[in-house]
Amino acid sequence: MTTNVDSDLVLSRMPPRLVLADEVYSRLRTLIMESSILPDTRINIEDVARQLDVSPTPVRESLARLESDGLVDKLPLKGYRTTELLDRDAIRELYELRLLLEPNAAAQASVGMTSARADRLRAEVQSGSSHVQAHAGNDTSYQELSHHDVRLHDLVLELAGNETIRRAYARTHCHLHIFRLSYSGTFGTHTIDEHAAVVDAITSGDAAAAESAMSRHIVASRDRTLSHFDVGLAAGI
Repeated sequence: MTTNVDSDLVLSRMPPRLVLADEVYSRLRTLIMESSILPDTRINIEDVARQLDVSPTPVRESLARLESDGLVDKLPLKGYRTTELLDRDAIRELYELRLLLEPNAAAQASVGMTSARADRLRAEVQSGSSHVQAHAGNDTSYQELSHHDVRLHDLVLELAGNETIRRAYARTHCHLHIFRLSYSGTFGTHTIDEHAAVVDAITSGDAAAAESAMSRHIVASRDRTLSHFDVGLAAGI
């Protein structure tokens, strides 16, 4: 269902100053991911440019990047509109892809483990853990936690040594869509703990343990995400 909202209220919180295209992109992306700009909502280039006090060019470039991410669609003669949330079947299919690729990648990453690679993995887990601890008792920042998740999973794929799989996986933008749907209440200490278990298994050099730990993490994440659909059904949504 199409939603019409006044984006002036959302964008007025942004300081009216000259910003680079990547900053405009980051700001718009965060608003979409946090549903401050709701799914299926029109975004007018001129309005956004005026509110951010920039020319239309960086806004247009940012929306083109968001279109590539699958977060907005370009409509002929109508500008851009945020995409709708993925449905249950599409989310399930994304997790099926992850289960095909990531457990094996974790196993491959464990082969030939070095101290330098282990340090990179542990540093990323520590980064996520520190952020959760810093925000204990409060709403954690979507942006920082989601970036940690993307970095950790991409690092595992990098260390697995198959750039073709890594690039193909990145093009699905599955993390964007999953977090856009499920961020509220589903990402926190339990996810960091699962990441730590995956990293412990990989850095131990035990391929079977690494594969198993990654599978458990993805299944747990899948179940948490799909539970949102169950809640919606129970509420009659």
